[in-house]
Amino acid sequence: MTSLGEPKFRAGQVYDWLHKKQARSFDEMTNLSKSLREKLSQGSELVALQIVRVQESQIDGTRKYLFSLSDGNLIESVFMKYKFGNSVCVSSQVGCRMGCRFCASTLDGVERNLLPSEILDQIYAITRDTGEKISRIVVMGSGEPLDNYDNILKFIQLLSDENGLNMGQRNITVSTCGIVPNMYKLADEKLQINLAISLHASNQAKRQELMPIANKYSIDELIAACKNYFDKTGRQLTFEYSLVGGVNDTDDDADELVALLSDLNCVVNLIPVNPIKERDFVESTRERVLDFQKRLEKRHINATVRREMGRDIDGACGQLRRRHMEENA
Repeated sequence: MTSLGEPKFRAGQVYDWLHKKQARSFDEMTNLSKSLREKLSQGSELVALQIVRVQESQIDGTRKYLFSLSDGNLIESVFMKYKFGNSVCVSSQVGCRMGCRFCASTLDGVERNLLPSEILDQIYAITRDTGEKISRIVVMGSGEPLDNYDNILKFIQLLSDENGLNMGQRNITVSTCGIVPNMYKLADEKLQINLAISLHASNQAKRQELMPIANKYSIDELIAACKNYFDKTGRQLTFEYSLVGGVNDTDDDADELVALLSDLNCVVNLIPVNPIKERDFVESTRERVLDFQKRLEKRHINATVRREMGRDIDGACGQLRRRHMEENA
């Protein structure tokens, strides 16, 4: 503001418009002079994602959003209702380079990283559209958050800033498929966020089949990074485990998983895989999922089964974006 010849307090007014009132244009900032609004319009860009498509589940009220960015790229976000409050799952990249075999986000590779403003505005746009308060944020949509490390840190800072949404960091979860060096960096940031690790296999060989990242960082290196994260932050870890029928859902897999995680303060979130047409994976039966869960719990591993949200609306990461692109090709 001072570089524009304006008094310092104008910065607070603009910040309030951006992060509390969640203005979509400079013209909405009515307590600023017309000349200042014109200066801001000419000299800076106000990120305001455009809603391209919204699908609402008839089963549970989950809303899947397809947003257009200023460069024409498309990203997805999901609004979910729970008993404890409303949660939004945001994307961190356009596409993804990680190549996980069961995920639609990665089929076309990565286009680019999202800016902190583009990640944040997914929340603001959904808040504005639904009129609902958002109580939790999960960075688990399209993209690998730790592949966009600096922008994710800035996003967390803005999201938890007391002058903005002021969201407690314990209500923010960041997911990773296991970029080990950045997990060590994140631990040193001493944040209070939750870390979720996409594990999806109980041994190195199976993880390599499902997740190319395992070719670069072994499962043992990943677990060591997880232990370090807990030691540095004291935050319980969540391991995401997508159950693929006949691939990683056997009793032997459950027993190996117990041995792998027995020394960690963690919870395992079991996810019946959401099939995508480009792969021949099938989800485990409900009976197999529950048997797998019981086998972990008998050996003192806390295990939950993720409530399936938005299955009737292309709920899994990347499905809606890919279908929209195919329809408009």
